[in-house]
Amino acid sequence: MNSKKKLKEKWYEAVQAVLPIIAIVLVLCFSIAPISPSILLCFLMGAILILVGMMFFTLGAEMAMSPMGERVGTCLTKSRNLAVIIALAFLLGFIVTISEPDLQVLAGQVPAVPNMTLILSVATGVGAFLVFALLRMLFTIPLPPMLVFFYVVVFVLAIFVPKDFLSIAFDSGGVTTGPMTVPFIMALGVGVSAIRSDRHAADDSFGLVALCSVGPILAVMVLGMIFKPTESTYTAAGIPEVENSRQLWNLFTHGLPTYMKEIVLSLLPIFLFFMVFQLLVLKLTKRTLVKILVGLVYTYVGLVLFLTGANVGFMPAGNYLGQVLAGSRHPGVLIPIAMLMGYFIVKAEPAVYVLNKQVEEITDGAISAKAMGTGLSVGVSISLGLAMVRVLTGISILWFLVPGYAVALGISFFVPKIYTAIAFDSGGVASGPMTAAFLLPLAQGACIALGGNIVTDAFGVVAMVAMTPLITIQVMGLASRLAGSHRKKTVHALLPATSIDLLEEDAIIEL
Repeated sequence: MNSKKKLKEKWYEAVQAVLPIIAIVLVLCFSIAPISPSILLCFLMGAILILVGMMFFTLGAEMAMSPMGERVGTCLTKSRNLAVIIALAFLLGFIVTISEPDLQVLAGQVPAVPNMTLILSVATGVGAFLVFALLRMLFTIPLPPMLVFFYVVVFVLAIFVPKDFLSIAFDSGGVTTGPMTVPFIMALGVGVSAIRSDRHAADDSFGLVALCSVGPILAVMVLGMIFKPTESTYTAAGIPEVENSRQLWNLFTHGLPTYMKEIVLSLLPIFLFFMVFQLLVLKLTKRTLVKILVGLVYTYVGLVLFLTGANVGFMPAGNYLGQVLAGSRHPGVLIPIAMLMGYFIVKAEPAVYVLNKQVEEITDGAISAKAMGTGLSVGVSISLGLAMVRVLTGISILWFLVPGYAVALGISFFVPKIYTAIAFDSGGVASGPMTAAFLLPLAQGACIALGGNIVTDAFGVVAMVAMTPLITIQVMGLASRLAGSHRKKTVHALLPATSIDLLEEDAIIEL
């Protein structure tokens, strides 16, 4: 009964997240961007699968991925053996990244580089930076100086990287932190911080995703400097044509076994890693273990349905819509439409739900899931508008990323620590499979219609989506600090000086 109630709750959450984007696409289809009935049917079928997939995935992440990550993180820290922590952290980062479905979605769309070459490069980058992230937590190193150092290295290296690899490198940093990685890595941070007893432990539980987003960017940049592609021909997503309901059904059932196999291969390394930990260290009770295994089944079913819906239904629709809108008399309409889509589509990212819930729990409601959702929506909306400006004009992505990251890193020294860590985590989380499977094809379709360069102009959408929440969430933190300072001044004015002296700073802000 409890499980049924939970599934019902997750269903309502999924409907609230996905319904606006379905409504926007339908309005476009019946007004300024007519599409064929077969593409529309594929889109609607994909939408149903995404809704059901999100329902199962969010429940599965809650039951399995988060508890697994927390327990592994706690055990890693308890070992007190630095060599063991480094080796296991690298292995864990590598395994979880190979498991990431939206990295595979991106790799399938990148011309010139073999899928596995890109995936292994990215996984190495995440493994290395998960080590840095855990060491930062263990030795209580402040996050902003680390981020400044690594992003300076990124932008210096960008000077020497072939321009065809530049957008792909930044996109890789965004897609690695998706529905598989985020629940596990964020929970790992909570587990590590639980061992620490200092007052900054909760703040430091965030920031792992932030650093793990930098590793892939550097790894793909290095790959770009040493890898010599044989060809760089982009193949557009196939536009399905179905004549009847049976053909529609066959289209999805043909794609389903591919994703069933893909997600088995994705979840298996994580499952085996956890079971080894269970046998050697954890020794969880049978009841807890069964709950985690049931959660893994929910996660598996959810991701299979979600990815089938996104890739078979949403990707062709996004590509075709982009072509129709950009080929119209007023291609500039792409900018406001993309901004509207960006505002709502981020709510449908599975990992966003996990982040918002964890932020609300860790901060005891001080930073609400609703406030986080609004901050992310505004950030992604702005980023999609800028991404479409790039598609229409062909401006280099560095003209957006360098000032954007400069602002984000600059204000990180003036906002509460926890907001900086959450902001840089949220940048990676916002750019998940919905971005890779719908918004990236939208930009690619627009680029095809305008005759632009797909690799330099369309790729980079994920990177833009990953950048703007860094600013919007930190602006929320700045507003919070200014509001707290104003309340403190008010209390000083109302209470006698002797009373103020007896109060703790936290108590003054609470008042």
